[in-house]
Amino acid sequence: MSPQVSTAPGVPAAPAQVLLLPGWQNSGPGHWQSRWESAYGYIRVEQHDWLRPLRGDWVARLEEVLIAKAPAAPGGFVLVAHSLGCLLVAAWASHSRHVSLVRGALLVAPADLQSDELAAVLRSWSPPALQPLPFASQLLASRDDPYCSMARSRVFADAWGSELVDCGERGHLNADSGLGSWDMAHRRLGRFSVAGLPTAKASRPRAADPDAERKQ
Repeated sequence: MSPQVSTAPGVPAAPAQVLLLPGWQNSGPGHWQSRWESAYGYIRVEQHDWLRPLRGDWVARLEEVLIAKAPAAPGGFVLVAHSLGCLLVAAWASHSRHVSLVRGALLVAPADLQSDELAAVLRSWSPPALQPLPFASQLLASRDDPYCSMARSRVFADAWGSELVDCGERGHLNADSGLGSWDMAHRRLGRFSVAGLPTAKASRPRAADPDAERKQ
């Protein structure tokens, strides 16, 4: 039987734990995911092969980690994915019997397999899973991402039922984007009642202010 994330009526849910899902080739030390791991103790899902990613292997690894960590996470999990990690979330959610363990997902700069460069090395990931996600999600996208246009980001957001957040022109939203610890994105985790963060009040979905983000 799948472990369940639930609370009694009127009792606040326990804080969620964060799992970091890097993309192809992992996230280096300057990447905001690595900075979050170091600063907040979030858990990185380590894949067995970062250079030759097979969808089935990556999905199985995520399932393995979720089930293993579930007893120590009564509030469930929030998945924080970058690039290929976003497709991993969609692929895993499309068939797993343990989706109730996940409270929400922050999906950053999804990898578009229509890109010639990515299609050549990520054949096992095509076609991507495009079913609605069974949990709340936000998709953060850049207008000049070389691996996914804003139009394709909208396609992913619509298919997955994600709130789309326009981050301006920041490339692939990785270490080369100059985001540092990317506080704007980290504050968004508060909407999912993440451990160590206050719960943000519900607000109308809107695009992030790229000028304000650059000041961080």
